[in-house]
Amino acid sequence: MTDLPGATQSPPAEPGEATEPTVPAHRPPPPGPEPAPGPTPEAVPSPAPAPEPPSAPAAVETAPPEKADSDSGRGAYLSNRFLARAALLTALLTAAGALLGLVRDQTIAHLYGAGPGTDAFLVAWTVPEVAATLLIEDAMALILVPAFSLALARRAAREPLPAGSPPDGASGRDPVHALLRTTLPTLLLALSVGAVLLMLAAPWVVALLAPGLPDTQLAVDCTRLTATCAFSFGIAGYCSAALRAHGSFVPPAMIYVAYNIGIIATMLILSDRLGVRAAAAGVAVGGCLMVLVQAPVVLRRLRERRATAERTAPGPSGEQPGGAGRPLVALGLLAPVIVFALTRQSQVLIERFLAAPLPAGAISHLNYAQKVAQMPMVLSLMLCTVTFPVVARAMAAGDTDRARRRVERDLALAGVIVLVGAATVVACAPQIIEILFQRGAFDRADTAATAAVMRVYALGLLGHTLVGALVRCYFSAARPLWFPALAMLLGLALTTAGGALLVGTWGVLGIAAGNALGITVTAVLLLHGVARHSVPVRVRHMTGGLVKLSAAAAAATGAGWLCGALIPAPLPGAAVACLVVAAVFLVIARAVQAPEIDSLVRSVTGRFANVR
Repeated sequence: MTDLPGATQSPPAEPGEATEPTVPAHRPPPPGPEPAPGPTPEAVPSPAPAPEPPSAPAAVETAPPEKADSDSGRGAYLSNRFLARAALLTALLTAAGALLGLVRDQTIAHLYGAGPGTDAFLVAWTVPEVAATLLIEDAMALILVPAFSLALARRAAREPLPAGSPPDGASGRDPVHALLRTTLPTLLLALSVGAVLLMLAAPWVVALLAPGLPDTQLAVDCTRLTATCAFSFGIAGYCSAALRAHGSFVPPAMIYVAYNIGIIATMLILSDRLGVRAAAAGVAVGGCLMVLVQAPVVLRRLRERRATAERTAPGPSGEQPGGAGRPLVALGLLAPVIVFALTRQSQVLIERFLAAPLPAGAISHLNYAQKVAQMPMVLSLMLCTVTFPVVARAMAAGDTDRARRRVERDLALAGVIVLVGAATVVACAPQIIEILFQRGAFDRADTAATAAVMRVYALGLLGHTLVGALVRCYFSAARPLWFPALAMLLGLALTTAGGALLVGTWGVLGIAAGNALGITVTAVLLLHGVARHSVPVRVRHMTGGLVKLSAAAAAATGAGWLCGALIPAPLPGAAVACLVVAAVFLVIARAVQAPEIDSLVRSVTGRFANVR
């Protein structure tokens, strides 16, 4: 749980680019006044000799002394290596969390099957799903990562706080500590009240989410246990946003590892005594572990930053250039971000509402299919998670060209990963579900139903990935934008209408088809609006590349499906199908001259093999 070597106050530059001007720790100081913390305030406005700046402690904070004293080329190398290691470790920990999530779902399937008890728990499971989206993955990150990035930029530039902001008495008007003092107490109070109200309102929540559920009391009990995550997830999300903005990615990437370990262990220990309620209790335990794996690192980083701030605290605002600046957290940003996050997660609520009157097990089939099908999307977004602070810092500095290059590379890489994953999911869905779940109370009929739903879900994976990647662009500049929320609302309307029209004919398959339709339309709207509202991405170039990659994925899907069907054993069939999908995708993508393929190969080798 230690920070990655080479981390600085701002995220590192992407491979092939110079380090940002706001990251002086890995290069010698430029002539004249330094923009970053180090010299005393008196030395800034005057070229006259000044006392030796206390640079040694700051170097210890960010990098070993020999790294801090390296030349600018070496500093760029360290930044590139840091980003590569951050992406690699995030990928490994994300994969570990996803695999533990599968083990969690396997444990639930083995212990409780796909019957009424599991359906009752999955209604309560809606609470942590919504809380994770609102408090960890989307809203909290989209608001606080740019806010902390802006605070770090002001600290590095030694810009005073906006007029009227409460000073941090212990750290001498440091922007980061002022942001903590302004936001954290209010957040703690709001999260506490929200968790208590959710526990009290559990009967009405269950009636709203699943009006036709057979065992409502069991669902109410589970909902009250899972309601604790409304508090723990909020604290975990706050810590994750602060650490990512500071360039520390390992502890935030570990939260789902700890979360799933807590759920699995609680089920194994308490299942005989509590039944399916043990899974809900595991959510409460896992939420606490999310906070505990990050808290020591957050406290250490704050102590280090406090010491630095005390040494470099600016004087009165009149002595420093830069003006008052804009607020660190724009209140106008809260509403569109929250509306977007809630609307996005409401897709799950709509699906379970439509599936509640269907035969027992329908909600379970939707849940298992969605969890497996979304694994390629989770892995494809790992790089966007790491580079979101980089884009935020670039937008804060007005460097839109650098932000554009970073976003285009991320979209291309995410598209390749998710399309190869979607092709694999469609080609060998029955084999995957049989390997993962078909044991205990989860029988062959459940496997067939879940595999069919998973294939339909996979049609919307590219849309889910693009929405997750593009929304970071819209909110990276910390400006209130309603376009993403409006696009998501339209997508939700299509999901609801499509699912309601098709559920009578196709059952759960119609619900999954409505999901794919709604999220795809949302992704198209966000892609074609990003250049106008946010980062100036070359929309025509990106659209053409994604179309070519989609064509390669379609061909790979057919080849993998055919090869997997020829082998009756599930494990060898799935393995052969995966290899065929990957090979055919690469061949077709190069044949149609998808412009991203060659650059992505170089990018992957540069990030994960330390070519530079």
